[in-house]
Amino acid sequence: MITNKEKNNSKKNRVEEPIAAYGTINSVFHKFAIKDDYKLLKKAREGLRTDVFYSLADAIKMPEKTLASVINLSPRTISNYRDQEKELDPIYSEHLLKLINLYSFGKEILGSLEEFGLWMNRPFWNSEDKPIDFISTSGGVDLIYEEIEKLAQGYPV
Repeated sequence: MITNKEKNNSKKNRVEEPIAAYGTINSVFHKFAIKDDYKLLKKAREGLRTDVFYSLADAIKMPEKTLASVINLSPRTISNYRDQEKELDPIYSEHLLKLINLYSFGKEILGSLEEFGLWMNRPFWNSEDKPIDFISTSGGVDLIYEEIEKLAQGYPV
């Protein structure tokens, strides 16, 4: 029979780590960063759960209200979708998936989401426009993605 003293000693010798500490913030990027356009569109047509929206907002530290306006939905609509356990429409799902790809790629190229966030809020070279101003449309997300690709290849942006 194990005594309380032995039980306490065995607990002291064990290394325990919280399970939730690994990958919680970036899991939205690992699970939904889809590089293949066909697969992305197919997933968008199925619709995304609102959990993806909230996970992305949390991961990129963007207020939910701001992210909702970026994908052209009201925060109340997203809240209603969550309450009704309804998937987002394909157009909003596609926009979210493209944003996930953009932030995932930006993190990969610039080293961290914080650095990418700073880059997104800096004016383009020789312009007053900031990259974050363009992400409210799907085409704008594509444009910013292309700019990051140029940056990765060494072109000034």
